Amino acid sequence: MKSKPSLLGGLTVNEFLRDYWQKKPLLIRQAFPAFGGLLDPQQLISLACTEDVQSRLVTQQRGKFALQQAPFEPEDFNRLFKTKEGKTKWTVLVQGVNHYLPEAAALLKNFAFIPHARLDDLMVSYAPKGGGVGPHFDSYDVFLLQGLGHRHWQISAQFDRSLIAGAPLRILRDFQVEQEWVLEAGDMLYLPPHYAHNGIAEDDCMTYSIGFRTSAYQELAEQFLVYLQDRIEVKGMYADPDLETQKHPSEISAAMLHQVGSAIKQVRWDKEDIANFLGCYLSEPKPHIFFEAPGRPLSEAKFRQAIQKRGVLLNLKSQMLCHDGWIFMNGEAHKTSGRNYTLLRTLADERELPALADCTDKLSELLYQWYQDGYISPN
Repeated sequence: MKSKPSLLGGLTVNEFLRDYWQKKPLLIRQAFPAFGGLLDPQQLISLACTEDVQSRLVTQQRGKFALQQAPFEPEDFNRLFKTKEGKTKWTVLVQGVNHYLPEAAALLKNFAFIPHARLDDLMVSYAPKGGGVGPHFDSYDVFLLQGLGHRHWQISAQFDRSLIAGAPLRILRDFQVEQEWVLEAGDMLYLPPHYAHNGIAEDDCMTYSIGFRTSAYQELAEQFLVYLQDRIEVKGMYADPDLETQKHPSEISAAMLHQVGSAIKQVRWDKEDIANFLGCYLSEPKPHIFFEAPGRPLSEAKFRQAIQKRGVLLNLKSQMLCHDGWIFMNGEAHKTSGRNYTLLRTLADERELPALADCTDKLSELLYQWYQDGYISPN
């Protein structure tokens, strides 16, 4: 598989995955030539003040950081703009910009060489001169694409990940700079998980962070057990017709342990169970994400006519994955086959489908259900 020459600095995708992915950083000058950003600072601040948008405000005074979570009002930022330059350094960070801006979703398509199951979201930050969130490390892979202005990045592979006690952010106590660069519009820095980094705005500065999620095995195991609880059936009921007296009535007997242990061993799962769990879990929208049904929905007949002519488009907030005949849409699993699966897999890959002139009744019914739920719309 090949990539655009500039995106990975002349490397092919296979070379990047082999030599850098989850291994070491990569600085790519002009990964996106002439990239000036997708929105300006005021547009980002307006988004940060929008209900249900996840955003944070990090301020720094006299070397001490403070963190404020959404909701925000425009006046929160107006006060900061009026503050004397240098007195308060600050950064606003907005998560999931790809859920609200079609251009942001289009930007993420450039990173489709990483499976959708690993993609988290596009976070955009803005900071005036001196702003940043302090030296820290993340548990996920990230591409840091520079938009407006310039950002001075410092990075380190250090093993000492001790944090400043009592700080509202996970700031490294002893950050040792190993490499540093100033990134300008279109430059991009890839960092693998746990690579320490510190970004400081050199001027009015906006950075686009393409993050890839990682889940702890503990979290996956816990959620898999939740998934199983509605899908298992353990027959029978505890019984002890041959009960005998015990010297210590408070002691759980070996017979009880054996009987209950045998019952629990009835719980079984296979690869399809794991695949379906992952599909539902990884496509489940985050808690703050809501979908709205169309205000004046088309009838099923008119919807079918529309998609036959124009195709369908995923809602920007929709998460869609697939595996071996199963389609996972926003945490829901659907079994399909044949051409229907092929078409839906293309929708999951590309986030849109062209005109569906030969759409089957079964596929049309499923798409109409998703349309009513607000998951898709006619293109």
